[in-house]
Amino acid sequence: MKNNMPTQPENWLNEHGDFLYRYAFSQFQDADQAADLVQETLLGAWRNYHNFQGDSSERTWLMGIMKHKVLDLIRKRIKERSVFSTNIDPLDAYFHQNNAWKEQPQAWYEQPEEAASNEDLAKILHQCIRSLPQVQRDVFSLKEIQDESTQTICQSCDISTTNFHVLMHRARLALRVCLTKHWKEET
Repeated sequence: MKNNMPTQPENWLNEHGDFLYRYAFSQFQDADQAADLVQETLLGAWRNYHNFQGDSSERTWLMGIMKHKVLDLIRKRIKERSVFSTNIDPLDAYFHQNNAWKEQPQAWYEQPEEAASNEDLAKILHQCIRSLPQVQRDVFSLKEIQDESTQTICQSCDISTTNFHVLMHRARLALRVCLTKHWKEET
């Protein structure tokens, strides 16, 4: 028996609940969804309590379960999206029919190191990420925030590489437009 055996399940919420909640909230920016994911994670851990080998810390074990729950939710959302959606792409306002820019984007920040540490910019970035369509937000978060590989995202979300690149391209363009609009208003 290893030293990393989990505490009793009734202690998990007190010991790890806030940490799990913050992670779930960072993925979806939805308090109810984050609370549901924490609950599903703890229930999953409770069901699999007997499988814990003690090879990792209890928190690492719970985070592994949480990450699988997050991927399951993203996978479900992607599969449920309408293939024949009649929604107009919000980026159409920025491109001509020949896919050329209507107005060429300009550099909006000269010093990226300074921008990376700017708290106001971070808040605006999180707002912009929240404004993305759900599937784009999910795939973008997996790639850019969780640093998952393209192959892992495509496999776990059951999407093609081409679909992944389209989603990422649209997310990045939408974020650029959003940041340009809202950050320029702030500065």
